[in-house]
This record gives sequence, structure tokens and C-alpha cells, in this order.
Amino acid sequence: MALFTRKSSAAPTTVAEAPSVDPALAALTGAYTIDPAHSSIGFTVRHAMVTNVRGSFGEHEGTLTLDGTDPANSSAAIDVKIGSIDTGIADRDGHLVSGDFFDAEQFPLMTFRSTRAEQLGGDAYRITGDLTIKDVTRPLSIDLEFNGSATDVYGNERVGFEGSADILRSDWGLTWNAALETGGVMVSDKVKLTFDISAIKAAAPQE
Repeated sequence: MALFTRKSSAAPTTVAEAPSVDPALAALTGAYTIDPAHSSIGFTVRHAMVTNVRGSFGEHEGTLTLDGTDPANSSAAIDVKIGSIDTGIADRDGHLVSGDFFDAEQFPLMTFRSTRAEQLGGDAYRITGDLTIKDVTRPLSIDLEFNGSATDVYGNERVGFEGSADILRSDWGLTWNAALETGGVMVSDKVKLTFDISAIKAAAPQE
């Protein structure tokens, strides 16, 4: 099921017709809060040229504004606490939050603020915005798949998305590295970011 309506494949007529809107999709329009207990923001980076290190950020919060008829009216805002990074090794996590990498003491948050949303086809979407790490802000596009909507056992209306984006960490000033005796470097410049988002719809205001 697509979150946003698609153009009709019917032959054009001489009179302009408004596109039909699926009431179930239109009902998804509204403000949502990301549920951190059922969402994850992670990353994968090549280590020592031969294997991958995977990690995640355990503390994050954000909001989505969805438009069930026009993706251009949708938006997202996410704040990630750098100090919550977890790669499974405490010493490595300590190095990542230090001044060599994120400098979490001075720059405690990584943020994303969307500037554009579009449908790529079917349930595939792309959201573009400004990613800020440390004191550097650069554009980032995230390809997402809409996983659907449901009402959970507590009566919350939920939507789900998952997606990813590749970045070069050096573009955000994360340049620390170490040369290997056999050639190459300890940490690759390319990093894959991953997103698995569950968001809860805000209750309609009482009149």
C-alpha cells in the first residue's frame, strides 16, 4: 500500500479531473512522534579494509508530518544523541565520542531537518534535508520504504518506514584515521546510515 496517491493510468479526458483519493490513505495525514522504543538509527562502516563494524544510537527523538494526498507536504525532524552510540565495544565507543570523531561534549546532537519529500514509485519515497554533525550542515537524501500502518494493542495509530543513505564522513569533518602496514586505512570514509522508524499519530485536538 502506498502512502501517497498515484496518478491514474486511465486515458486523459478533455476535462481536468481531480485525482481520486483513497480514504484509508488520506486518514494517515497528520502529525506523528517517533517511538524510540520501537525504532532504530544505525550505521555500518568498513574496518581495517576487511570487515564491517555496525553500531546504533540508542537515544533519539523526532517528529513526522505526513500528507496522505501530497508527499511534497510531508516533513521530518530527528535529533540523535551522540553520546548514546553503541558498537558493542566500550573503548571504541569512547573513541567515537571523543574529539577525534564526534566530540560529543561540544556537539552532543546530530540533527536532520527535511526540506523536500517525493514519491519514487509504489511504496518507495525519498526525503531530502539538512544533516548536521558537529558544526557542519550538508544536504542528505534518504531513500525510504513505507512499511504500512496499523493500530497497536494500546489503540495507537502507527506508521512504519525503513531506509538508508550513504555518506562520506569526511564531508562532515570526521576525518580521523590510521594507516595500515599492509596498505589502506583503519576506517573507511564511506558510512551507510540505516533507519527503521515506527511513529505514533498524535491525538486529534478536542473541539
